[in-house]
Amino acid sequence: MAPAVVGEQAAPVAQAHSGIDSSNKTLLKSEALYRYVLDTSVLPHEPDCMRELREVTDKLPWGFMQSSPDEAQLLRMLLKLTGARRTLEVGVFTGYSLLATALALPDDGSVVAVDVDRAAYEIGRPFIERAGVAGKVDFREGPALEHLDALLADGGNVGGFDFAFVDADKPNYVRYHEQLLRLVRVGGTIVYDNTLWAGTVALPPDTPLSDLDRRFSAAIKDLNVKLSADKRVEVCHLAIADGVTICRRLV
Repeated sequence: MAPAVVGEQAAPVAQAHSGIDSSNKTLLKSEALYRYVLDTSVLPHEPDCMRELREVTDKLPWGFMQSSPDEAQLLRMLLKLTGARRTLEVGVFTGYSLLATALALPDDGSVVAVDVDRAAYEIGRPFIERAGVAGKVDFREGPALEHLDALLADGGNVGGFDFAFVDADKPNYVRYHEQLLRLVRVGGTIVYDNTLWAGTVALPPDTPLSDLDRRFSAAIKDLNVKLSADKRVEVCHLAIADGVTICRRLV
């Protein structure tokens, strides 16, 4: 399919997540059905501190990057079901999913949270503090690959984490996976966000996409193929939010 042309230049292609915020971040074809799920089973159980942070983040230019409320609910449920105590978060943004994690962890739980953008984290930090869970959060600024390597350099961290959530730069997901398989214990859980990338992973190869969407969609498709073939994990791929893949480490 050829892109539309204006004069001699191709018209810019909108990014796949244009117009997305926490109220409509879903791959469900029916917005009414998604609204029903949110209104019936998700939003009535969303803590006030999370709702307030979500609404603040929605107003930001890149607000679509935060997790949706139903995805955050899934994270909280997974953390509680698995009894996770020591966790990792790769990619924080303003901290909506981080706050969900901290709230779900037991009193002696902790989360090492890594992001290159401290300014975005500082937007959410007051909400984390008011929720009374700041003591569970260890925020580390900088490239995640370097911070994960630093954790691995301490032998006590190898297999020392129960759970990891990844919502960061998509081209590095495959590299994060190799690091996290050493950090998360056997039987532990690794969750990857955006693993359907607004549905672009299933589009024909000649579909017009923005440069960012083409790069990220290709990276996600590469990840999905590798996860499915990886005998070290058991995989569950869900069409919630922008696509969520849950991996349980087997060996």
